[in-house]
Amino acid sequence: MTDLALIKAADKRAAGLRDIWFAAGIVAILSIFFLPIPAIIIDLGLALSIALSVLILMVALWIQRPLEFSAFPTILLVATMLRLSLNIATTRLILSHGAEGTTAAGYIISGFANLVMSGDFVIGLIVFFILITVNFLVITKGATRIAEVGARFTLDAIPGKQMAIDADLSAGLIDDKEAQSRRRELEEESAFFGSMDGASKFVRGDAIAGIIILAVNIFGGIIIGVTRHGMSLQSAADVFIKLSVGDGLVSQIPALIVSLAAGLLVSKGGTRGSAEKAVLGQLSHYPPALFVAAMLMALLAIMPGLPFLPFAVLGASMGFLAHIIPKRRAEVIARDAEMLRKADAAKVVETQESVKESLRTVEIELVLGKQLAPRLLMAHGELAHRVSKMRRKFAMLYGFVVPEIKVSDSLIIGPKSYQIKIHGTVVASADIRIGDLLVVTGEGPKPDLPYEEGVDPAFGMKSVWVAESFKSELKREGFKSIDNSSTVLTHLSEVIRNNLAQLLSYKDMRGLLDRLDPEYKKLIEDICPAQITYSGLQSVLKLLLAERVSIRNLHLILEAIAEIAPHARRAEQVAEHVRLRMSQQICGDLMEDGVLKLLRLGNRWDLAFHKALKRDQKGDVTELDFDPKMMDEFAAEASTVIRRHIDEGHQFALITTPEARPYVRMIVERMFTKLPVLSHLEIARGVEIRPLGAIS
Repeated sequence: MTDLALIKAADKRAAGLRDIWFAAGIVAILSIFFLPIPAIIIDLGLALSIALSVLILMVALWIQRPLEFSAFPTILLVATMLRLSLNIATTRLILSHGAEGTTAAGYIISGFANLVMSGDFVIGLIVFFILITVNFLVITKGATRIAEVGARFTLDAIPGKQMAIDADLSAGLIDDKEAQSRRRELEEESAFFGSMDGASKFVRGDAIAGIIILAVNIFGGIIIGVTRHGMSLQSAADVFIKLSVGDGLVSQIPALIVSLAAGLLVSKGGTRGSAEKAVLGQLSHYPPALFVAAMLMALLAIMPGLPFLPFAVLGASMGFLAHIIPKRRAEVIARDAEMLRKADAAKVVETQESVKESLRTVEIELVLGKQLAPRLLMAHGELAHRVSKMRRKFAMLYGFVVPEIKVSDSLIIGPKSYQIKIHGTVVASADIRIGDLLVVTGEGPKPDLPYEEGVDPAFGMKSVWVAESFKSELKREGFKSIDNSSTVLTHLSEVIRNNLAQLLSYKDMRGLLDRLDPEYKKLIEDICPAQITYSGLQSVLKLLLAERVSIRNLHLILEAIAEIAPHARRAEQVAEHVRLRMSQQICGDLMEDGVLKLLRLGNRWDLAFHKALKRDQKGDVTELDFDPKMMDEFAAEASTVIRRHIDEGHQFALITTPEARPYVRMIVERMFTKLPVLSHLEIARGVEIRPLGAIS
């Protein structure tokens, strides 16, 4: 037999023995009702009753929530039956042996009688009736009302709580095991408060029974003492009233303690934590209240006719608490914040070292060489601030927030180099002269200073590197200098701008859709997925961003998609229609000083592209069948003309026919990534146009 089996068998035997002993105890309590019990056993039973009531009170003080003491109604019934059985046993002893003296019913009753009454039964009667009043009219009545209301409200709230559990289960917020646990807790809560409503009647009936038993003991004892034992009325009254009041006090003190425990339990309500935390914690939660109370105590201390010391001590204590509690609370908050920070840091380290983290790729990463990293990261706060401004600028310009940009250093790349990665792939890299200033000159004059020729990493323009000590001289000569941080961040900005389509994830798109107004959410429900899928919608947005068309006016884009989606399935066709509807925005973003500058293809190339377009039976363009030699000739001629206008400082767009526009864009973007290509239909009304010429 295994050790686990032996342990289970032993536990089963112990549980069986506990059941037997508990049943024997209940039988013993019932036997006290009928069998004569000696005084020594009565003393033991009364001591057990007091100890049990104190234990019940302590448990009620320390539990965190009422359901942790769900056995209270059963324990209350057992404790009440124990007290009533002892009352009957002591009544039997008082009436049968009361003439023998005040110790006839045991030493506990005699001791309580002498302690409380001080030899005068009138004092005992007054104290007893005060205890009865406090127990019956104050504690028990209030606890009974709280239990009734709590039971009614709990039972009324069961259907709503059950529906909430089912809703959480259907939404996937909890699993079946958690749902079963919550349902079980709900059943226990309803059963507990229902039982407490009935259990409070035990306490109330116990108080009434105490009054009746006291009256029976007094009047019955006096009659028996006078008629059976030949005692005088005064001596009989003195003996039997003392015994009866002592018996009443011994039974009512445990009853009062148990009533207090019941009141604490039902009044706890939805408050979690022990009674000390719930009461003292909330009383001390408002230091200004303590301060006002301290001021009032100080005022009462100096009032004439009132004792100074009690009010002064209380006022000083409350004032001290009002002063020290905010400091202690601030220390606790700081300690918790520090522990939380350490836990977060440990979690980050653990996450970074985990295998899953090694499988994740960063969307945007700037990797610095070992000599460049200290210079740029030395002012890490400034770099982080400028990166944050860059992300806000992209959000305003293009309508979505680009991912977080990770800045790291590496020993693998050159010490003066940096790399820009998109989704873990290096898309750009460059070397810079650390500590020198970059001056973009292009084909223009160069500064009359010592320099070293180079290339602007962001735009590929001719530049020179000048020592940082000549910064003032460069400014006097009219040259604009760029420091290392600005050089790197400008290059990073251009790389991000050229890869906007890759950076718009499906999650980002759903986030944009979730922020729309309810009317446009209804529009999305109408077209997705009936006419276009969410991935198709993402493809349209990516096609727009690939040509640097902002999606900030997302509602206009959705309206345009809703127009064309029933008639076109390809994302390219949908994107072309969206561009037509957004012509005002596209032209507005390309205008310079209120004028849109355009460069035409020319008749030769318009005709060449028109002939090269292949169409299907519906007349839709399907492909471009362009002769390779002619394509090389077009690329060379276009490159020459476009480069000349760029060098002249013009901001312009290339214009062609609507059918050829995507294919012209595909050829031109290999040479000039930033050059926009428009169709004739995308020129908005009222836009002032300035032709720059033609390629042919």
